[in-house]
Amino acid sequence: IICHITALHYINVGYSHMNLPKIGQQLRQDRRAAGLSQQQVSDRSGVDRSTISKLESGHLPEIGYTKLERLVALFGKELVPAPLKRRRPTLDELSGND
Repeated sequence: IICHITALHYINVGYSHMNLPKIGQQLRQDRRAAGLSQQQVSDRSGVDRSTISKLESGHLPEIGYTKLERLVALFGKELVPAPLKRRRPTLDELSGND
């Protein structure tokens, strides 16, 4: 089964619904905070360094779930698929009374 990721929850206290470019930005921040190079992340995750570079720079149109899952797991995080809200929220939803 092939699953192309366009939007997910990237979970670790404080992260919420993110699209692929935002996940890439967060991965770059996490990688730098850990003092790792893209090559080191590639070696540890099995994901090609050029894919990591494209993801971090927002130039990767899609990535398989398994690859993305391995990348975020390196930083103690997980992916949780979530439905996209395609309609405007109701007043009750906005006020928390749903």
